[in-house]
Amino acid sequence: MVDHTLRIEVTDTRSDRLPRRQQIAPTAESGRGLLLVDAFADRWGVSEDRFPRRRTVWAELRLTPPEPEN
Repeated sequence: MVDHTLRIEVTDTRSDRLPRRQQIAPTAESGRGLLLVDAFADRWGVSEDRFPRRRTVWAELRLTPPEPEN
């Protein structure tokens, strides 16, 4: 955490394609990961490394410091 910003990264070494947001059916039981990231994160993106082959989705959330108690 830097400057009240939480950064989360998830790396996948198995997939051959970059993750992307997609439209899904309301009854689908999967496929909402990036929709949730987009809804809650202040910033997010995807990076790709070719060697070793991996993709990382990162998200940053700004955190508000707690108010001091009186």
